[in-house]
Amino acid sequence: MKLGELARQTGARLEGDPEIEITGAAGLDEATQGQVTFLANPRYTPRVRTTQASAIYVAEEAEVDRQDIALLRTRDPYLAYTRALRLFHPEPEVTPAIHPTAVIDPSARIGKDVWIGAYVVIGSEVEIGDGVRVHPHVVIYERVRIGPGSIIHSGVAIREDSWLGARVRVHNNAVIGADGFGYAKDEEGGWLKIPQTGRVRIEDDVEIGACTTIDRASVGETVIGRGAKIDNLVQIGHSCTVGEDALLCAQVGLAGSSHIGRRVILAGQVGIAGHLKVGDDAVLTAKSATSHDVPPGKTLSGIPAFDNREWLRATAAFRRLGDMHKTLRALEARVRQLEEELTARQQEHRSEASE
Repeated sequence: MKLGELARQTGARLEGDPEIEITGAAGLDEATQGQVTFLANPRYTPRVRTTQASAIYVAEEAEVDRQDIALLRTRDPYLAYTRALRLFHPEPEVTPAIHPTAVIDPSARIGKDVWIGAYVVIGSEVEIGDGVRVHPHVVIYERVRIGPGSIIHSGVAIREDSWLGARVRVHNNAVIGADGFGYAKDEEGGWLKIPQTGRVRIEDDVEIGACTTIDRASVGETVIGRGAKIDNLVQIGHSCTVGEDALLCAQVGLAGSSHIGRRVILAGQVGIAGHLKVGDDAVLTAKSATSHDVPPGKTLSGIPAFDNREWLRATAAFRRLGDMHKTLRALEARVRQLEEELTARQQEHRSEASE
């Protein structure tokens, strides 16, 4: 692809020869002649001097001290680079087919241009939209709906009554619609299972990582909003709601009936207690946990989570606790010494007064 065409398709302003042939995209250290790279974090600016790339995405105001590399100026270099990667690595085309080992209930409705791999099992009254890809060893229970253009990777289990929208991507060994973790204690102290009668509803353009589990609601729906992105090994409990364009990173855990707002970011290993609400645009940093509602737009850290700026000050102080303890002990010793000296002077004054 000519560099001028690449600039046009990725929304960048070109400073350089538009006729340069670009064959791929790579990072600053890996890129070679004929490839495009990017600079998004200023800390990597020194690497611009040594990259072998033919062109580089940079911010509008960035200063680049090289004359032999074409510049692609854009408001968001990382976003433009991502678009370039997508151009050079499009989704592979698949010839529609149904493998002879697939087991499909006669009542299932299969759309046009669908690809179904080996040993897939599809239950009764399932609806699969046009252009769906179902990879080998997927199990789809009864009454599941999968929207057009979705991709279900091998080993996925989609339980009964789950609904998936258009262009949903589910990675290997994820489980959608398993029973929620609900039990009532009986008179003898045992646990009586609460029937999980609801379902999971996943809206359009959601991506779900490998080995993630999304539990069905006890009643009603567990809902994953449009455009949400869920990493590997995430646990979403029964009756939760995840808002549009939310980002849940690896090993996040949501207890039952949690409500996660739009565009929320939960970094790795964040824990949310049950029946809580995390407001739109909130961020919880890695390994944080909260047992209270989070207001919209807040950034929290720690266990229990509190304001990120306060947490940074607290952790800075924590690193100095050893020195602070030594100082405190020295001050205590000094105070005791002063008290003893004061007591001795007071006794001396009383003795002189009595004479």
